[in-house]
Amino acid sequence: MIVYRITLAKYSNQLVASGRPARWNSNGTFMIYSASSRALACLENLVHRGSEGRNDAFKTLVIDIPDNIIPEEYPKDRLPKRWTTYKGQLRTKFIGDGWIKSRRSLIMKVPSAIIPEESNYLINPNHPDYPKVRIISVEDFNFDMRI
Repeated sequence: MIVYRITLAKYSNQLVASGRPARWNSNGTFMIYSASSRALACLENLVHRGSEGRNDAFKTLVIDIPDNIIPEEYPKDRLPKRWTTYKGQLRTKFIGDGWIKSRRSLIMKVPSAIIPEESNYLINPNHPDYPKVRIISVEDFNFDMRI
């Protein structure tokens, strides 16, 4: 399976988690976010950056997850009604933190909060199969300044 991650160029030489809080993890819980397409990775970045943050140098990481690794999928119908809101993140952080700590799977497929019909793929760097995840290419990426 191929997934995508857009990151600052200075972080593009390796696949690492910052431990900073986001929708599916609390502060200090290390999780790598990736998306099913370059377009979704772009949108996910846009919602978290001001226009000035888009002037930096970015790269797209093209990430290979071996086909024999089956993602765990978190069903949309088990998410709270307002999971895409700021307050709803308390529940998704709880879900993601528990998943990371359990080490029961390397990948968890979750719906995008921007487009719930699309998917993001969370990567657990604490899982024993994590070394099998590889960056297969690093591409230049520029945000279109019209967006």
